[in-house]
Amino acid sequence: MSINGNANTDSLRDFTDGYTETNETSPLLRHGAATIRTRGASFASSVFNLMNAIMGSGILGLAYAMAHTGIIGFCILLVGVSCLAAYSIHLLLKICDQTGINSYEDLGMQALQKPGKVLVGLAILIQNIGAMSSYLFILKSELPAAINSFSNSENTGGAWYEDGRLLLIIITLCIVLPLSILPKIGFLGYTSSLAFFFMVYFTVVIVVKKWSIPCPLPHNATSFSTAYQISNSSDSDCTPKLFVISSKSAYAIPTMAFSFLCHTAVLPIYCELDRPTKARMQNVTNVGISLSFLLYLISALFGYLTFYAHVESELLLSYDRYLPRDVLVMTVRLAILLSVLLTVPLIHFPARKAAILILFGGRPFSWWIHTIATLVILGVVLLMAIFVPDIRNVFGVVGSTTSSCLLFVFPGIFYLKISNQNFRSFDSIGAIFLVVFGLIVGVFSFSVIVITWVQGP
Repeated sequence: MSINGNANTDSLRDFTDGYTETNETSPLLRHGAATIRTRGASFASSVFNLMNAIMGSGILGLAYAMAHTGIIGFCILLVGVSCLAAYSIHLLLKICDQTGINSYEDLGMQALQKPGKVLVGLAILIQNIGAMSSYLFILKSELPAAINSFSNSENTGGAWYEDGRLLLIIITLCIVLPLSILPKIGFLGYTSSLAFFFMVYFTVVIVVKKWSIPCPLPHNATSFSTAYQISNSSDSDCTPKLFVISSKSAYAIPTMAFSFLCHTAVLPIYCELDRPTKARMQNVTNVGISLSFLLYLISALFGYLTFYAHVESELLLSYDRYLPRDVLVMTVRLAILLSVLLTVPLIHFPARKAAILILFGGRPFSWWIHTIATLVILGVVLLMAIFVPDIRNVFGVVGSTTSSCLLFVFPGIFYLKISNQNFRSFDSIGAIFLVVFGLIVGVFSFSVIVITWVQGP
């Protein structure tokens, strides 16, 4: 399951070995081509791959974002972020066609020399560490509930399998680490093909369960939530808000940026596309982002209309309070957990590649470097997942920093530096807007989030 957008980058690059020069072939693929290219991926499979790169754990935080921006406010922001994501990919494709470059890091090198390549590599490393942390956080919060559900146990005491941190350490050491330390992990790429179906199933269940939970919410199920303890049984809680502005609204755009980031996978997908042209790849992008937008909107809307202001920052936790033994919720939880578990090693690969690139450059493969980098990255990810109290913190911080850079700032800067277009051209003005928007949103959101932490609840 490609929950953070970057999981299949390395494996997809393996398909870029050579292409026939035809009138339908992009300059990106003719650059240095010397062999005959076999038939590439179809339009539909490329859309599928892109959606696997887009959709991920961000979908679990969007209902929370809607609760703190309002339905109309959320829709406006979601449309804006998705359109800007598609437009920034348009700029990347244009400069890739001009230069023949097929990796995000090399675009940074072309635009800003070595500092640019290091900066992009660092952003990808932090982004993927944040993504892996969010997935392990999901395992920490959901795995004990899943075990309890399937074991039909009423015990809420100190059983070892109810300790999410202990389970997370065991899972990391026994499953994630052995898979991550392999030099190649291409076989796990096939498991990500299930991601789209899991997300569709997740969305369908969210819609169906809207009518399984009464509103006002039962007081006894949420009485331990101090933030809403007084108003739990109020009918006003069942009135959807169209616009909401609060300090928690600052998490909305970063969460959306986190959810739509797929830019490091776009170029490899472009390279493996059958009859690759910029227009054809742009259509792949538009369809993939549109379908992802639809699933995001439906799941966020019905998740919000189920719990309203009481929705958790990780949506499945809300269902755990009210439908702990529900079969559909149990199967969704199991599907998400399985996908998350198999995706973490996939996302680890580009993170480790970026770390080795930053520290050792183009040094030949070394098992020592490979192993140490694997252990250090997984150690950092595990510590973050264990000690970060709320998944919205991961979405907020990573989304406002590296996601904003990779989604908005870098494509705009790279286009302005590499393209030979006049600064008054439409795309140059659009690139300037992307850079300014990304910087403003990133700095503002990050500042509000930090202020919120300092002030406390």
